[in-house]
Formats: sequence, C-alpha cells, structure tokens
Amino acid sequence: MGRNLLKKTWIAGLALALIAGAALTGCGNGTDGGNGGDGGDALSGTVVIAGSTSVQPLSEELAEAFSDVNGDITVEVQGGGSGQGIKSIEDKIADLGALSREVKEEEKALIAAETVIAKDGVAVVVNPDCGVSDLTLEQIRKIYTGEITNWSEVGGNDAPIVVVTREEGSGTRGAFTEITKVLSKDEAGNEIDGTTTNAIVQGSTGAVKQTVASTPDSIGYISLGALDDTVKALNVEGVAPSNDTVLSGDYKISRPFIYVSGEEVSPAAQAFLDFVLSDEGQAIVAQEFIPVN
Repeated sequence: MGRNLLKKTWIAGLALALIAGAALTGCGNGTDGGNGGDGGDALSGTVVIAGSTSVQPLSEELAEAFSDVNGDITVEVQGGGSGQGIKSIEDKIADLGALSREVKEEEKALIAAETVIAKDGVAVVVNPDCGVSDLTLEQIRKIYTGEITNWSEVGGNDAPIVVVTREEGSGTRGAFTEITKVLSKDEAGNEIDGTTTNAIVQGSTGAVKQTVASTPDSIGYISLGALDDTVKALNVEGVAPSNDTVLSGDYKISRPFIYVSGEEVSPAAQAFLDFVLSDEGQAIVAQEFIPVN
C-alpha cells in the first residue's frame, strides 16, 4: 500500500508540473510580442530600411532616437536610391523601403503599403559666385535638357553652364525631372528622362552639393533639408524654397518622403513606423523637413 501511495503522489505532482508549464508557455507567446502585458518580454529584433539617400539622414536620426527608448531593437539604415527602396521590398531584404518621390504606377503591385513620413522641397542650387538668382521652370527645363547652355541666355555672365544631376533611379532626380518636365520621348513615343548627356552625374545629395559648391558656373538640385551656405538656392518662378512655400504650394518643386512595406510588417518595424508618426518622431522631422502630423 505504501508503494501505491507513493506512485500516485508522483503522478499527481508530474501532472501539476505539466499544467503549470503549459500556462507559462502561453503567457510568453502573446500576439503583442510581450510588449503590452505585465511580465511580458519587450520587443526585439532588427529593422532594415533601404532606399533613398535623401531620406537616409532623416532615417538615421529617427533610428537613433527610437533606439534610445527601444534598446532591444536595432534599426539598420542603408542607401541605394528610391528604386532600391522598391526593389528591397520586392526581394524581401528590407522591412521598409525609403522613397523621396511618389510611388510609380508600375511599382504599386510590388508593395503592400506606403506611409508618407515627411515632405520636402527640391532646391535648385548654383555655385555661390553665380550672378543669377531666379529661374522659371521653363528655363530650368531647357538648361537640363541642353537647350540652354550659357548663363548669358538667362541673364547671367557669358559662361558655359555646368549641369550637375543625380544618378538614374534617384528619387530626387525622378521628382525633379517630372516636375520640371525634363523629359524626352523614346522611339516608341514614351516619355523618358531627358537630362542632357553632358551633365555631371553624382550618386548622392551630398555629392551634388559638394560639386556645385566647388565648381564655378555650375547648377544642381538637392533636398531642401540639405541646403546650407556652401551653395546658393535659386528662386523658382519668383518664389524662394522654404517649408512655408512648400506647404502653401507656392514653391513648385517639392516631393514626399515615403516608407513602403510588404505584406508582412514585423512588430519591431511597426513599432518604428508608429514612432516616426508620433509627436516625438515628427518633432525630429521638423528639425530639417516638413512634418505630416
């Protein structure tokens, strides 16, 4: 009888242990990732953002602030241009793709969602020694298509214009050429980028700014957020580029900053997106760009 009692006691203890273990397991795997309940695990993991080099510095600032309060989440920010932002989502190698232009119609099938995080103007800039201060959209178009090649044709000195542009696939270039109508047609009659082949091509906003700053008689275009006194910003149609003139619509060369994503967004990536659109995130946006909230 003693042996039977001992055996029954051992079986009962084992059953209680299994029940307790199952209950603990259920608490640790909640759908909120443990981020919202007492005793749950904090969100963790890595969020990869790839795409526009214009958005990249802003993404890095947002990532740093986000990581200060979400230490278990690592946010990796990569460049490559807006086209790469779409491709990274298509190839599922990034959580968020960064674009500094609108999503093209043919790209919409490659992504599941887009979130506008900021707005920005594209400043047309010249070397500080340039005597021209104002251009029309038509003059800008003709300079970039190669129809106007000398500053004297737009009221400046008799000097050849050195055209500086971004690389193909750049969101800044895409927005600039579309708004200013720097377009031509291919053999099939389709509109394509019409930038002169004589232009100096640079791979980032910073490289364009540095080239214009150091090259006499040059003209380029950069994000309004990157504007400083190393270059001179031109008025366009009589309107200076600024946050106020972009929001009012008076300054015509402007574009959105967008994060795109695929069908599945990880809890960590969603937490980062929520932070970007929060008051704290938009306050960071407002330091150099135009907030959307």
